[in-house]
Amino acid sequence: MAKTDIIPDKDALARVGKAVRERLEADERAYKVPTDKADLFAIGDFLSASECERLCEMIDAIAKPSTLHEESYASGFRTSYSGDLDPWDSFVMGISRRIDDVLGLPSENGEAVQGQRYLPGQEFKPHNDWFYTSQDYWKLEQKRGGQRCWTAMVFLNDVEEGGETHFTEIGIKIEPKPGVLLVWNNALPDGTPNPDTIHAGTPVAKGTKYIITKWYRTRKHR
Repeated sequence: MAKTDIIPDKDALARVGKAVRERLEADERAYKVPTDKADLFAIGDFLSASECERLCEMIDAIAKPSTLHEESYASGFRTSYSGDLDPWDSFVMGISRRIDDVLGLPSENGEAVQGQRYLPGQEFKPHNDWFYTSQDYWKLEQKRGGQRCWTAMVFLNDVEEGGETHFTEIGIKIEPKPGVLLVWNNALPDGTPNPDTIHAGTPVAKGTKYIITKWYRTRKHR
């Protein structure tokens, strides 16, 4: 992205980024990952063991081969199974609202909570969660709520081997631990999408990995 380009939602990304960052820094439960490359926080025991188990069962019931805007499952870029959890299910709604409350973001700005399952050998290669505004899909996403600002991910189970979330530019691998909430700002303080938030779901070597993810937009998600 050239410096002369107009960056969509830049002011909103800067404003939301600052508000959520300050909220998390004031939250005694939140651990700030020591890096100057991104706003990255973790909260342990965000979900109970029974909540994690129930979510894993719900994911198993809906999981289908994962897709991307620009890549198909067959490409091997994202080989997990995933699906949106029912947003009107009272249990899912409660989990979703708790994530909203941690970040202090309106529930209507959040996408549906997505469940993801990785079996041995499955992975999600390095990617950013924010949208590339030069791509054709941006025309639709701009109308559906604009750029993604924050990502919230909860690990649901222990993985026997592999399956770390690897922030390749930051140089940190986060091991899956059940109930841990991981959140990060997809933009820099000035509202520019942050290339250093590129991350991968590394291949699972043994066992199965379950997570839920909720992405937030700068405006109401449609």
